[in-house]
Amino acid sequence: MSLKKNGFSKKEKDDIRTLMKFVGIYCGESHPGERAPFSFKLFDIKEIDKKEISLCQDCTRLLTYGLTMRVKCPHDPKPMCKKCETQCYHGDYKSKIREVMKFSGMYMVKHGRVDMLYHYFR
Repeated sequence: MSLKKNGFSKKEKDDIRTLMKFVGIYCGESHPGERAPFSFKLFDIKEIDKKEISLCQDCTRLLTYGLTMRVKCPHDPKPMCKKCETQCYHGDYKSKIREVMKFSGMYMVKHGRVDMLYHYFR
């Protein structure tokens, strides 16, 4: 089932890929233990990214919420969440996604993705 008849824009696909990558890094580094392959009921993740990720139950819940919020975003073009006037993330999700983004961004910088510093300071 797809939410959009015309598919996703390049920007939407990039945002979804980034969110998946960041949650995947965070989960892999922070939550040892049982994981299951991630799937999303609103659309087929493999249309966006061919790589399968496995997440713990908490990170699966966070990524599902994050993808839902991204797909429902009323802004076009979508601003960075931290600069957006409409705060979609509520409660614990907001603090958790900030923690995930900070951790994963720093992880990527430490592992050679210096271009992430540019994005961080934008």
